[in-house]
Amino acid sequence: MLSTIKNAWQVKDIRNRILFTLGVLFIFRLGTQITVPGVNAKALTSIASSGLVSMLNMFGGGGLTNYSIFSMGVSPYITAQIVVQLLQMDIVPKFVEWSKQGEVGRRKLNQVTRYLTIVLAFVQSIGITAGFNALSGLGLVKNPNIQTFVMIGVILTGGTMLVTWMGDQITDKGLGNGVSMIIFAGIVARIPNGIQQIYQQWFGTNPDTTQFWLYILYAVVLLIAILIVVTIVTWVQQANRKIPIRYTRRASDAGDQSYLPLKVNVAGVIPVIFASSFIATPQTILQAFQNAHSEDTWFQVMNQIFSMTTIPGAILYTFLIIVFTFFYAFVQVNPEKVAENLQKQGSYIPSVWPGKETQHYISGTLMRLSTVGSIFLGVVALLPILAANIWNLPESIGLGGTSLLIVVGVALEAARQIEGLMMKRHYVGFIR
Repeated sequence: MLSTIKNAWQVKDIRNRILFTLGVLFIFRLGTQITVPGVNAKALTSIASSGLVSMLNMFGGGGLTNYSIFSMGVSPYITAQIVVQLLQMDIVPKFVEWSKQGEVGRRKLNQVTRYLTIVLAFVQSIGITAGFNALSGLGLVKNPNIQTFVMIGVILTGGTMLVTWMGDQITDKGLGNGVSMIIFAGIVARIPNGIQQIYQQWFGTNPDTTQFWLYILYAVVLLIAILIVVTIVTWVQQANRKIPIRYTRRASDAGDQSYLPLKVNVAGVIPVIFASSFIATPQTILQAFQNAHSEDTWFQVMNQIFSMTTIPGAILYTFLIIVFTFFYAFVQVNPEKVAENLQKQGSYIPSVWPGKETQHYISGTLMRLSTVGSIFLGVVALLPILAANIWNLPESIGLGGTSLLIVVGVALEAARQIEGLMMKRHYVGFIR
């Protein structure tokens, strides 16, 4: 991997993409330090390690800690994506029609997604501001009134749209998926803070010599565990099933063997991001009702369900990961289109009839692979949450599995894109 990066840096086009990505991420990190006017950001210090704050920090790149203009991050955009993609499943006929129109339809759907993002960002930003401000003794908003909340909502909504635009620029002119890179940058930037939280949780501010060496031992064990998990995650993310393909018409110089590769985890880390955003949205809305209804039964039940630090919330989170894994796998690999393309190319899967049987075969294979992939994602995301509850770790550490999956997945995707650009350059050079 280091050799690939070194070789890629020597290519001007790839080097420019890397520098552009780093430049956009640097601007994004600067934005996370700009506090929204009329807000006392230090008021959030006491709840900085809570589950909701940690999750929103993950999508906002740590911007919520300073209650910056980028506090909401890309969470509303991801939620809007989920809604629009679900509506394409024969729910809204117009969306179904657009989904079949290629690039033109994709642009129309993206436009609808952005409009929905504005609405969700405005509602979520006001909801979370009112909710945090309502917490006893917090005093987040200096002058709480309708005008102030609307102003904060407009600023945070503008910040979300700017971050989304920055992500699109990275996708077009940089490396990897822009939205994923924004989340990746936020997670990496918060690693030192996570280490500090663990240290303070276990040993306080003035540990003795015995505690210090015990901390070193724990740190070594934790590092080894992380390396093992990263190795397993990388192995599973790279694993694929090769379905043999035969051709009825083949050029004389073509190879003898062809395959249709399907990854074990076709959906990548998208299900984890979707599930986290799906959980964060109700939590954000519930904040607005906390002051007036915190003692009500319905509020306590909803708070239990949509909090990943509780058993019901962890179960729901894992269930959502599994559901989104199957959903996004069939979005990424459309068995009907794959079967149709194979038939048009004069190719077939051995022992499988072209057409409907090929479609059913690919669907069945995809279901089996997604079962393994979804269980894998669910286990990796769930184990740190359970560990945080068992060993009394900070709530933010419970999101370690989610963060690890995102970091490894985004890094692998960026590495694959670099390799693809290098290979493309090699072929272009050969043709010239």
